[in-house]
Amino acid sequence: MKKLPLPIAVISVLISCLSFFYFQQSSKQVYVDVNKLMKGYERTKRVRAEFEKKAKILNANVDSLMTDWQREIKTYEKERAKLSKKELEMKQQLLGNKQQQINNYQKAIQKQIQEEDKKATQTVINDINDYIKEYGESKGHSIIYGASGSGNIMYASESADLTQDVLKGLNAEFKAEY
Repeated sequence: MKKLPLPIAVISVLISCLSFFYFQQSSKQVYVDVNKLMKGYERTKRVRAEFEKKAKILNANVDSLMTDWQREIKTYEKERAKLSKKELEMKQQLLGNKQQQINNYQKAIQKQIQEEDKKATQTVINDINDYIKEYGESKGHSIIYGASGSGNIMYASESADLTQDVLKGLNAEFKAEY
């Protein structure tokens, strides 16, 4: 009866060691390269193309207004000598007001473009984050780091890089939606 505690103790130590090594391997730290995900994700490309198309249209409106205003300036310069002092002042005031309106419109358009860009980018980021959460849960990862090239991960082995696997899954999921 006294020989039983020793084998139990040895078995306990063995189980503890095996458990330690098992959990050590399963909690391997992994990461994804966020820049590569953003660049390689098909939705990013589509969202970026739609955004650029919209921005081009908005900027074309501003350009059109500027062209009209410049044409009016040239006309004013040609007719200037024929106008009375009062007509000159009135025309200058009208041109100044129009320039101010165009400047205000241009600022509003730039603000709208920035907001649209931020909104589009956030949509893509939310997609990626949601997918990575599902991916991590399904693969049993407790943490997936995001490397962006700005120093938050200074070194990681290639085997810890999940970027291509995640990117493949993201694009497959996106293609299935469209």
